[in-house]
Amino acid sequence: MDAKAFIDAVSELADTKGLSREAIIFALEEALKRAYIKYLGGGDDAIVTCTIDEGKGVIELAQIKKVVEEVQDDYLEISVEDANEGKKKAKYKVGDDYAIVCPVETLSKVTAMAVKNNLRQRLAEAERTMLYEIYKDHIGEMMTGVVEKADERSVTVRIDRTSIELSRKELIGDEYFRVGDPIKVYIQEVKTQESADGKPSRGPQIQATRSSEGFLKRLFEEEIHEIYDGTVVIKAIARQAGVRSKVAVASLNEDVDATGACIGQGGNRIQKVVSQLGNGKTKEKIDVINYSPNPGVFMIEAVRPAVALGLNIEEDEKFAEILIDDGATPLAMGKFKSNLTLAKKLTGYEIDFVEKSKAEELGLRFTSVEEWKAQAENEKKEAERLAYIAKQQEEVARREAEARAKEEAEAAAKALEEAKAKEAEAEKAPEEEPLPEVVIKPVPPKADVRPEEFPASAVNPAAAALAAEKAAREAREAAKAAEKAEVATTTTLEDLEKELEEAKEKKTKSGAKTKRPRKITEDEVAKASTPVTPAVPTMPVYTEEELNQIESEEAEAYDDADDYEEDYSDYDDYYDDDGRN
Repeated sequence: MDAKAFIDAVSELADTKGLSREAIIFALEEALKRAYIKYLGGGDDAIVTCTIDEGKGVIELAQIKKVVEEVQDDYLEISVEDANEGKKKAKYKVGDDYAIVCPVETLSKVTAMAVKNNLRQRLAEAERTMLYEIYKDHIGEMMTGVVEKADERSVTVRIDRTSIELSRKELIGDEYFRVGDPIKVYIQEVKTQESADGKPSRGPQIQATRSSEGFLKRLFEEEIHEIYDGTVVIKAIARQAGVRSKVAVASLNEDVDATGACIGQGGNRIQKVVSQLGNGKTKEKIDVINYSPNPGVFMIEAVRPAVALGLNIEEDEKFAEILIDDGATPLAMGKFKSNLTLAKKLTGYEIDFVEKSKAEELGLRFTSVEEWKAQAENEKKEAERLAYIAKQQEEVARREAEARAKEEAEAAAKALEEAKAKEAEAEKAPEEEPLPEVVIKPVPPKADVRPEEFPASAVNPAAAALAAEKAAREAREAAKAAEKAEVATTTTLEDLEKELEEAKEKKTKSGAKTKRPRKITEDEVAKASTPVTPAVPTMPVYTEEELNQIESEEAEAYDDADDYEEDYSDYDDYYDDDGRN
């Protein structure tokens, strides 16, 4: 098989069907397996595999049989001997799968036609699966298609790449279509049909209709902009397609009339809606009525064109009796009882019409229409009052919420400002003093001094001690001599005696009266301000004999020091360079 031609064919088919290449390959594999099972002719329980290699353009088709010791069903099983026949070494054992490969070229033309039919069916299922993903989000919407086929029983509509079949009950009355006519349909449901084992059989199915209430609602939304923009709301719809429909509407704006907006001037709006409800001989009629939350008033409107004179309602049983004029029963019932049926469906109540004469005969009393309307008016006012109160409460709650939000915002802003101020102060504040550094004093290195560099006191401590003692003795003698000389030079005996006499005279004169001090002359001041040079003590003067005596004493001291000898070998070892630590 030409791989390129095969890939091109798959791509073209995928583009035509709007499917992926993977989906096409899967559908082809399933079609080949199904056709091969029929080709085997032994039943649908055969196990068949099919693998398609796009790159090589190869199709591998095989039947799988189970390897057993004793064959009970040769269609599904094969013995160990047959499986290993012609092989030098046993490859298969009991329980293995044995594949019997079938070349595609050997299949008959009948099988090829079966593959084609199965492929068409598989592709249709794949298309429906794809359509489910597309249309599942369009449930409840209006779509426009083209009629592909039309007969008395159904109409086939083409929408995009799929075809939807509408049965006669899904159409409006006796409407008819031709091939190629545009048609609007309402997507009512998209579902998957499942087989008995729970697996999908035919793929998703799209159910479309023109006879449902949803179709009529979408027409109103398209033709009446007040309904489209939400000013007018459709509260309920009751429909008998092709015959009659009742639509209950309510306005959310007091200045807009709900029924007037739907009917339009001269009925032009409602006629646009009616014109799209089929092209048969009989046109569907539409009654647009005002919705009321009061069940009595709503029911009076729902039975129109019948005119109600009064009515009684049993809320618990959902039952209502409506009083009408004599002979108005046919109008109240409508054609084929359509008016009564639609009124029941619209209100949710069982309704019974009672003529006036019969009510008088039975002695029945009814609440009049005026009373029902007055009750509805009171209920409306009460509802408006409650709504106003709720609105005021909501407004108060909103203001309180806004006030709280404002306070919280102000508090947050204040907190932010304080945080910014603190941050600014922190930036202006001096940096913290660093912790004192711990200074680790280095260990002083060991002394590296040679013995010849040592001081004399370290080399000969004894001699140093004697020299220090001699110097101290000389200092003491010098001090004593200085004191004697100072006394001799500064103070004499005559001076001392003179000072004693002056002290006695001062004692004797102590009792005299004090006199005014005399005036000091400028010469005396000048003499007093002149600095007096202090007397410098003179050093003692030694005679020649005293000097000779001092020299002899020093010589004797040195002789005594020479006589004292000490062994310094231990010190030499300690301060030796080789033994130094």
